[in-house]
Amino acid sequence: MGAGPTLISSVQRAFRLLEAASAHQNGAPAKQLARETGLPLATAYHLLRTLVHDGYLRKLDDGGFVLGDRLQTLHTASRGQTLLSRVRPALAALRDELSTAAYLTFYEDGEIRVAEIVDGPRTPRVDLWVGFEDAGHATALGKSVLRELDDEARQDYLSRHPLNDLTPRTITTATELIRQLESAPLAPAVADLEEYSLGTVCVAVPVRSGRTLGALGVSMPADRLSRLDEVRERLLPAAGRVTRGLSLTI
Repeated sequence: MGAGPTLISSVQRAFRLLEAASAHQNGAPAKQLARETGLPLATAYHLLRTLVHDGYLRKLDDGGFVLGDRLQTLHTASRGQTLLSRVRPALAALRDELSTAAYLTFYEDGEIRVAEIVDGPRTPRVDLWVGFEDAGHATALGKSVLRELDDEARQDYLSRHPLNDLTPRTITTATELIRQLESAPLAPAVADLEEYSLGTVCVAVPVRSGRTLGALGVSMPADRLSRLDEVRERLLPAAGRVTRGLSLTI
């Protein structure tokens, strides 16, 4: 008895169908895609149904097939990984220069999210015991983003995120938080002075990826508090390099 088609050959055939479908902006019927890929019609039908079910293809009302939303999601994720690979060396250089862990966050869909952390055995990251999405008021990275938001976006964020007391130093009222953001002595840098984690201070400055706002920051032991001005002066040019790397067209 001959061996049936292997999983690898099925995947290869599916890729061929995706490539063929991508060449037809207005869609192509199963018979045409089968002919262009050299697949038996029954095999093409089976694979097309599977690809539609999983979101990689979409079947139009006229019976044609076009690329589905799942592929766009993969493309977006791949683009994000490519952008991060461009700026990761800048974060590593910052880590080595300041002997600190380096962080990159973005404000996406109304949330402050960590995109990258570059640390090492001698430069450990802060213990992320509370997610950044729930601690924007207590981290330098979060406060940097909040400082750059317009009043409406800032108020929207604060209305959805309680200012939880994470340490005795955490700011827990919106009025005081906004006052400190608007009078930050290190501006455009913002500091977190043991507000997220006792024994740790952080400094962050704004960056952008196109229209997306973000922040670049570092964390260090509280006994290095006297170096905040020096850290700020090193962060600003690094943020410029990161923004340029994130803004390049892929």
